[in-house]
Amino acid sequence: MDMIDNDTETLVYSRPNSLTDVSTHYCPGCTHGIAHRLIAEVIDEMNIREKMIGVASVGCSVFAYNYFNFDFVQAPHGRAPAMATGVKRVLPEKVVMTYQGDGDMASIGMAEIVHAATRGENITVFFINNTNYGMTGGQMAPTTLPGQKTTSSQNGRDVETQGYPIRAAELLSQLDGSSYVVRRSLNDPKNIRLAKKAIRMAFEVQLRGLGFSMIEFLSICPTNWGMSASASMTWLENNMIPYYPLGDYKVHPAVAEIKI
Repeated sequence: MDMIDNDTETLVYSRPNSLTDVSTHYCPGCTHGIAHRLIAEVIDEMNIREKMIGVASVGCSVFAYNYFNFDFVQAPHGRAPAMATGVKRVLPEKVVMTYQGDGDMASIGMAEIVHAATRGENITVFFINNTNYGMTGGQMAPTTLPGQKTTSSQNGRDVETQGYPIRAAELLSQLDGSSYVVRRSLNDPKNIRLAKKAIRMAFEVQLRGLGFSMIEFLSICPTNWGMSASASMTWLENNMIPYYPLGDYKVHPAVAEIKI
């Protein structure tokens, strides 16, 4: 008598509806993919996809509009917060986010992000910090660590001549218009879970009209760092987290009352 296998497959995970069914252009091991997935999962879980408008930056994330399955616009380099400000003010019922790298937000776009935060614009900013200009060849960025070698600091960043790295979360948390500013990491399961919770909180802040929110994600760049993905995760943990401590840098009292 033939044995009949009654076992059935159980679907444990599927692509979020807020992501398109395409392959990304990111390098193997790049944590942009993790950030995309977390943001998309939260949007699906909150059932806000039809309300979403994203603003793409210039950099490795320039094609984000191809990967997120909701309305997107493309901003000039560094100007995503300014464009998001205009979109949100014209369409206040929408949920508006920017997705930016460190070369975009912390360099050419520094004036835009500082003034959007100080005005308390009711937008959500996702900031990817991988300590270099990823798209253009791995040059030194405003976030490059002291002593870190890049294609434009081949002897390591010299703080005496090139200055110190910019800590964006600490900087923006000092502005009165900021309501929720935190730093998370995408290097291990625990931190990834905490990152997802922070994304949910950031969107809740906007939905409740509480003002400006920004999440800084510590991320890896294996190609430009010249490391494997596994080694890059270790380097992030050993070098980036000590210089860029994880935590909540600004939580407005009204935000602290939100339960998620």
